[in-house]
Amino acid sequence: MALHSTQKMRRIVAEVGELDKKFIPLIARRPLCTIGRSQPTATNFESLISAVISQQLATKAAETIHGRLLKLCNGKITARKLIKLDDGALREIGVSGAKARTIKGLAAAVLDKTIPIENIDEIHQDQEIYNALTSLWGIGRWTVEMFMMFQLGRLNIWPTGDLAVRRGWDLIHKNAEETNPKILDIKGEKLQPYRSVAAWYCYQAVHESRGLEY
Repeated sequence: MALHSTQKMRRIVAEVGELDKKFIPLIARRPLCTIGRSQPTATNFESLISAVISQQLATKAAETIHGRLLKLCNGKITARKLIKLDDGALREIGVSGAKARTIKGLAAAVLDKTIPIENIDEIHQDQEIYNALTSLWGIGRWTVEMFMMFQLGRLNIWPTGDLAVRRGWDLIHKNAEETNPKILDIKGEKLQPYRSVAAWYCYQAVHESRGLEY
């Protein structure tokens, strides 16, 4: 993954402020966007498994289940280890039947090289990555968007299906009513090619509203 320097990110963030001036006060108050600014600590496979586990779960619940899965895999989650796990063992640690099917399917696709997961960042077109991953059962838009933003450091992802992004947008723009995803898809067009950065600051708006420093 090509890293984005602090200097580059400052330029990008300034441009986001120019594209939508409502972001400027928040940008001034909050940290500099971290997307793509450091090498990920997890492998691409581990990151995608984590995103699958996180689907429709509170952060703490997802972290607990992920920790149990890590222990079940003896400290390292790999496709070879996952494919051998019994579905019953996965259910015992809190992985639903549907998610067990998804992570087993992903592991199989990695092992048979249908999905070149550890080299997937070499694919330059976001849509191509999206199409490849969503072709697998149980992997949808949100999962792939989180993976592309936070693991691959892609700068033009716009996860409008994420409630926190929509809430953050409404906080930034002082909207009285919640913006629906389709409307936000359209509103985000002007923020290309840096929609991931705008989404990151939408998360920051929510964090700020909850009194979190980051």
